[in-house]
Amino acid sequence: MSHSSVDLAARCRGLVKDFVSGATAQRVLDGVNCDIPFSAMTLLVGPSGCGKTTLVSLLAGLLDPTAGEVMVLGTDIGRLRGKSKVQFRGRNIGFVFQQYNLLPALTARENAAVPMIINGAPRRRALEKSTELLERVGLATKADALPKNLSGGQQQRVAIARALVHDPRLLLCDEPTAALDAASGRTVMDLLRAVAVGPDRAVLIVTHDSRIYDRGDRMIVMADGKVTATLEEKSMFAGHEQTGAT
Repeated sequence: MSHSSVDLAARCRGLVKDFVSGATAQRVLDGVNCDIPFSAMTLLVGPSGCGKTTLVSLLAGLLDPTAGEVMVLGTDIGRLRGKSKVQFRGRNIGFVFQQYNLLPALTARENAAVPMIINGAPRRRALEKSTELLERVGLATKADALPKNLSGGQQQRVAIARALVHDPRLLLCDEPTAALDAASGRTVMDLLRAVAVGPDRAVLIVTHDSRIYDRGDRMIVMADGKVTATLEEKSMFAGHEQTGAT
């Protein structure tokens, strides 16, 4: 299925990313073309080392492309610099990566409120919203706990609440259920699903977890730095369980 540009939260065309070390350049992404439509939860799967995390980092504006175009919400994020890029990301993008990156001196409630506070929201309103999100991810009783007193799975849920607190239009998740048991994983996916349903919101989830494949609307398959397939029918997802588990 093709999508017009107005239906897309993000679009990559001819995307190349090289990492240079001395005189050696390693090509991690090699001419990637992909679309992330609104009103959908897109799964990104493929073997470890195929470039999934690099692609997400480019969409988030955390890396700059070597070549090609990365359009996010109608803006070429690869061309933004400095404060403009930080402001664009802070207003429009939420992301959860494999590393939780919680601030050790802040409570769960305070950590989850950080994006709203950075964007200028009153502290009280930010904390109210973060408390609401922590309740939705099952951490109401841990709102005042420091990260060192939370399990890995609990820290991941705080990171997810933080990613959602400022109502981003594009949510990027790298293995959001990796540290969670099956029940907690379903809770998280239900929350992510709620965010994805809407005419101006989209979710991209990098995952190796075949338990959540049925929650996705579409699947992008990667191998060796390239997109090898884009699947629009859930009935086709199962054939890629082994690919995603590599």
